[in-house]
Formats: sequence, C-alpha cells, structure tokens
Amino acid sequence: MLSISDLVKVYPGPVTALHGVSLEIPTGMFGLLGPNGSGKSTLMRILAGLLTPTSGRIVWDHEDVTNTPERVWPRLGYLPQDFGFYPNLSGAAMLQHLLTLKGVEAPGGLARLTSELLERVNLTHAAHRKVKQYSGGMRQRLGIAQAIAGNPSLLIVDEPTAGLDPEERLRFYRLLSELAENRIVLLSTHIVDDVAMLCPRFAVIRFGRLVTVTTPRAARAELQSRLYEGIVSRTDADRLSQTHAVTHVRLVEGQHVVRLVVGDTPPPAGFVLAEPTLEDAYLWLTRAGAAA
Repeated sequence: MLSISDLVKVYPGPVTALHGVSLEIPTGMFGLLGPNGSGKSTLMRILAGLLTPTSGRIVWDHEDVTNTPERVWPRLGYLPQDFGFYPNLSGAAMLQHLLTLKGVEAPGGLARLTSELLERVNLTHAAHRKVKQYSGGMRQRLGIAQAIAGNPSLLIVDEPTAGLDPEERLRFYRLLSELAENRIVLLSTHIVDDVAMLCPRFAVIRFGRLVTVTTPRAARAELQSRLYEGIVSRTDADRLSQTHAVTHVRLVEGQHVVRLVVGDTPPPAGFVLAEPTLEDAYLWLTRAGAAA
C-alpha cells in the first residue's frame, strides 16, 4: 500500500502546485488523470524522490519515506514525462548504461538482460541503431524498458503513451496490465483511453487539487440518464456553453455536436439522451472541479 497524506508543494513565487493531496493506492493499476499542468508530474516526481514536498507524508508498506526517498529507489521503476538519452549511443548501449547506473543485478549478465528488455518492448530490430534515429514512440519504449528493469515493486509512469502509435499503445497496455498483477503501477496521464483500458480505480486532479477518486463504471454512472447530445450551429454551440453544463463540443463531418449534462430543467429542443463515456465523465468532473 502506498499512502499519501495532505501532500503540499509550493514553488518559489510562490506557486502552489499541490494543495493537500491525499490518496491510498493498493497493489495493482491506479490511474492519475488530469489536464496538462494539473500537478500530476509534480506528484510523480515527489513519489520518485526527485522533489521534496513542502509538507505532507508518504508511507509505503507501513514505512514513512517522506524524508528518506533513497529507501524507495531500489524498489522503484520510474518513467518520467521527459526522458533524456545520449543521442549517439545505440539503443542497446543506452539501455545497458542505464541498467548499470541503476545498479540492476543480472545473473545472466547485463547484455542478456538488455536484449530481453528490448525484446519485451519491441525494439530488438533497432537495438544497434543510434537513439537519435529513434522516433518519439521508440524513445518512449526505451524509457519503458529501463523502468521495468530490476523487477520494481512500485512502477511510476508519467504520460507513458505519448508518441506511441495505436499498435504500440496496445502492446504497452498489455505489458502494464501484466506488470500490475503483483505490484503497484501508478499511471499518470491526460489521455482518458489509457485509464479506460487499464485502471479499475483512478483519481482526477485539477489545479493541484484532488477532485475525486472513483472507478470508470461509477464515473459513467453519475451521468446516466443526464447526458444529452445534439447537433447545432457554431453560434448555438457557443451560446449553449454559456447557459448549460456542456461537457464538450466536437466536430463530426463538419457539424457541431454538443454533449451536455442536464439537471432539473429539460434538455434543449432536438437533443437526445446519450450513453456516457469515461471522457464525458472526466470532462464533467474537471468542469465541476474548476467551478468548485
């Protein structure tokens, strides 16, 4: 169990990035969902021991590690949002260097472990290609490889599917799902599909504040029989955003499709009941969090 209590982070300015965040995260997959700039990366960096919180407490397996993050590092796998590589090294050489820096033990040797990790993230074909020739998705997979080395019991991944094409993303989903069977995997993302596919529970964070902790099913259920959809003109779409609880407006074949949540008042004329998605629930939660 990873327990986070009243975590606050204030940067010089002052700028408060986290406002008393508290979470209980058990073994398995747990999602942290929020827009860019919401404080997710600050929280991940604190948990990884790269930032010191202004106040609050972090307890992992009944041990307070708030001021001793080095006790977490041997059991931690971390993929930050931005991962730096030496561009002129090959993928295999870069990964082996990272394993050496992490002090990963490999009974069969680091070269063998490097090959196994590259195969697991589908980079065997590019093992000897220079990292500067890698696509964004390939670099992300190389970062994933170093994060899972050493069989960590806590795996933190920050925006891990950025730059991955659909096939790579599905491969990564399967890998993370497998890893979450016997460890904590904390997935920080602004991509709703990541949470919908992987996380039985997730938290929503906005402006450094915890909005809610829920499940995909419960989040969707909150909008059941309350979500409506209609096709309107651009002018009417702007007007509805001022008068109704609009979750989002999207273009479909050049037409403005508005999805909105109704309360006691009936929906606008021409709107029909719609089946809520997790994206609807997320947008509604963040809208409500912003208004609170």
